[in-house]
Amino acid sequence: MGDWPFEPPIKPMKAKIRVNPPEPPGWFYEPKWDGFRAIAWSGSEPRLDSRSLKPLLRYFPELRPALAQLPDGTVVDSEIVVPVGDVTDFGALQQRIHPAESRITRLAAETPAEIVAFDLLAHQGEDLRHVQYEERRRRLEALFAGLGFPWHLTPVTSDLEEARRWFTEYESAGCDGIIVKQADEPYVEDKRNWIKWKHRRDADCVVGGYRVHKDGDKIGSILLGLYNDAGDLSFVGHCSGFSDHDRVELLNQFESIRADKSFGGGDDVRVPGMQSRWSTGKNLDSVPVEPGVVVQVSYDQLEGNRFRHATRFERWRPDKPAEECTFDQLVRPEGTGFSEVVS
Repeated sequence: MGDWPFEPPIKPMKAKIRVNPPEPPGWFYEPKWDGFRAIAWSGSEPRLDSRSLKPLLRYFPELRPALAQLPDGTVVDSEIVVPVGDVTDFGALQQRIHPAESRITRLAAETPAEIVAFDLLAHQGEDLRHVQYEERRRRLEALFAGLGFPWHLTPVTSDLEEARRWFTEYESAGCDGIIVKQADEPYVEDKRNWIKWKHRRDADCVVGGYRVHKDGDKIGSILLGLYNDAGDLSFVGHCSGFSDHDRVELLNQFESIRADKSFGGGDDVRVPGMQSRWSTGKNLDSVPVEPGVVVQVSYDQLEGNRFRHATRFERWRPDKPAEECTFDQLVRPEGTGFSEVVS
């Protein structure tokens, strides 16, 4: 199985989230791309392994020639991305995880994936995991002198002010934050020794419903909505960060304002309960409530007209009318494109 100095799969190094980055000296800053984390293995039996150690190459056959560009015995930590309109599109990426080979083949041609490298774990059979990050980066840059498309090398800087500029300007390209690494640190599998400096923004949303906790006697999560220009309440995400005591009280309160319907109206309005391959096995049943309760939440990313991840509860907003909770409060990043960042 190739000439690797260690056997696959391995658990990639991870990051812990912080709102503010550590300051120099001794730190390097890289854009964090919105894609699928992948460990790439070269050799006679190439591999692409996910963060959860699942094989990915079947879903991205167009990346097999990219792995063939690497010298035998080389292992690269990377991110698989699908750029659409010069911005990484996570929705298009998700479409690729599908059991039908015919669909994968079609999408590989229509929306081909690319791969962004950011760390080098082995080179031509030499284990580099014990090597300091600064040296691994130097070796990765030397390797890239001989690689071509669809490989990209993520930029890096030790200048915090430049990293602050990237944090703002590169979001429009699909950068969902900055990864911060210590210059002298080895690559430690499955440890959260890196730092992820993430975007965090607030939004006031209308509570349009709730899901009951699996225990049955408290709130599991509240469902969030925003009004579109036509006045329809569209489902944008959920929030579940409450204490057990608050969950019981919230269930009592929201049961008193149950309704037949809250979300929906127009054909293009998103409603809760839409199944996907990512929600298989989950109970998505929800209870609608009269739209009127407003909550302030914080979020990290948008995907279209919804929050990409679960939001964080900040406070209730009894002072704000529900009808003022509209999409125009959401920040839509503009600026640099993906191709310019990785050029």
